[in-house]
Amino acid sequence: MTTDLSSSPVPGRRRTVESGGGLLGALGPTDHVDGAAPSGAPGAPGAGPGRGTVDGTGGGAGTGGGAGTGGGAGTGQGTGTVRRRESRRAWLVVAVLGALAVACLAAFVLVDLTGAVAYILPRRLSTVAAMALVAYAIGVSTVLFQTVTGNRILTPSIMGFDALYVLIQTVMVWVFSAQSFLSAPAPLRFLLEAVLMVVFAVALYRWLFTGASQSLHLVLLIGIVFATLFRGISALLQKLMDPSEFIVLQDLFFASFGMVDPQLLGIAAALLGLASIPVWRMRHELDVLALGRDTAVSLGVDHRGRTLQILVIAAVMVAVSTALVGPVTFFGLLVANLAYQVGAFRHRWILPAAVFLGIIMLSGGQLVLQHVFGFDTALSIIIEFAGGIVFLAMLLRGKVR
Repeated sequence: MTTDLSSSPVPGRRRTVESGGGLLGALGPTDHVDGAAPSGAPGAPGAGPGRGTVDGTGGGAGTGGGAGTGGGAGTGQGTGTVRRRESRRAWLVVAVLGALAVACLAAFVLVDLTGAVAYILPRRLSTVAAMALVAYAIGVSTVLFQTVTGNRILTPSIMGFDALYVLIQTVMVWVFSAQSFLSAPAPLRFLLEAVLMVVFAVALYRWLFTGASQSLHLVLLIGIVFATLFRGISALLQKLMDPSEFIVLQDLFFASFGMVDPQLLGIAAALLGLASIPVWRMRHELDVLALGRDTAVSLGVDHRGRTLQILVIAAVMVAVSTALVGPVTFFGLLVANLAYQVGAFRHRWILPAAVFLGIIMLSGGQLVLQHVFGFDTALSIIIEFAGGIVFLAMLLRGKVR
């Protein structure tokens, strides 16, 4: 048994008393420097286990336990040093991702910028702005959503958000006709779709995630049931509508970054900015929420209140992104799980990493499609394909938390 008596005012030194049946217990108090075990005779059988210092720097061979040598092999670094190393590594990864994101955006705007520059440049800038907004909205909302739900495969889109978007578009075209719906002011349609999706999401997520902990399989089942219900209603209305209107409606079902109305970019940026203010204020509590409900409550965090707040924020961000460009079901799953590979689970690193990865995927992928494959397919289809494979792989491998 080891008892800490006091800490020496001299950095790197402390006094310990090794007690028990071992040799050092009989010798009395000893002074030693962190990072080096006291030299002496090998521990006798039955001696107490070797002990490092309080800050974890006294790693190495123990002084007892029969196998301990007492010799100084302690070269382990302290917790503070390890954390600083992780912090430097994480910031380096985030900085590299940020530089790559900026390079991809610049390449998308400047590559093959010839001919009618006055016509092409504004449209490319609008596309770049839409990509950045979508990457920010989907990346941040997915990480926040997974933080409060406690697993890494659930995303707002998987829970039926995209199916709701398709249902809203179908009902609007069915009720008002395609011409009337598309001729309505773009900001009005944008706000209407966003409000409807936020109301649905808040009602559903509050019921699922703010009570007692739910089974992951039950949550997935409920999300699939709602998505199936929405798609069934949409399919029924689509079969009953005029074919010409269905052709117009079908174009709205796939994410498109090249046909974004510039009027909506300012509205989307403002809504995302307002939603980001509470995220910034609670940035220190997000890491605590990720530890689970019981731990967060024991540490003084209002888990229920913060969970509701984060769910509303995530719903607003996903609604803005979906109403702006269309549904991208597995995009958030991809960027969030790649962002977790930064190396240290701190939201101050994960959130910007998710945003930068989203920008790289969208702008870099669109650049490759445009100049290598000649627009043979849509970027959203490739993202859905890759994301679906990752989703199934995570389910099969059991990495749900």
